[in-house]
Amino acid sequence: MDNKNIHQSKCFNATLDTPMRSDAFDLSDNDKIDKIEEHFKAIMETLGLDLTDDSLSRTPRRVAKMYVKEIFSGLNPKNKPAVTLFENKYGYNQMLVEKNISVYSVCEHHFVPIIGKAHVAYIADSKVIGLSKIHRMVKYYAKRPQVQERLTKQISEALKSTLGIEDVAVAIDARHMCVECRGVEDVTSSTITSALSGQFLKESTRSEFLRFIEMG
Repeated sequence: MDNKNIHQSKCFNATLDTPMRSDAFDLSDNDKIDKIEEHFKAIMETLGLDLTDDSLSRTPRRVAKMYVKEIFSGLNPKNKPAVTLFENKYGYNQMLVEKNISVYSVCEHHFVPIIGKAHVAYIADSKVIGLSKIHRMVKYYAKRPQVQERLTKQISEALKSTLGIEDVAVAIDARHMCVECRGVEDVTSSTITSALSGQFLKESTRSEFLRFIEMG
């Protein structure tokens, strides 16, 4: 196998997990906040900002807390939402769609926002999931440095694993600030990704899903 094919094979076998070091959780959240504060202060000073100004003096601490406790909180498995499943007592076997779920994530290439909507659907078997849990699942995987393709697949695989089914569809339509506020500076485009499995691979089911979310 030549080097090109070896590289392609590795890419196709890559895990869906967000790349993490083995010692990622050796430090407590408070320790991480202290270290990030120190490093972000150095970045600001390198940029020439005056941290004695009362508007800037607390910024390193605010950024550090935001990183650990908020926008990157999905990196820590302890923050994974508990999932409530219910018996499908009504025998509902049609498509359930939860659409227009707000997505706020961060591009792992430039650490600037990804803002959009997720549309999640599944066809129930013996269990159904609480609707709020779908939102929490999207939020959990979005709150980490991401690429949209991986985020889409992570949500899909988590829902399939939780429900024990294959009939799941996830689509995300998002704007990337790394496109809008830097580089090409294009404010008119958005990025759409999808992960379809089970019955959603059938043309009729896929078309019904796209019609429901008005993307097809």
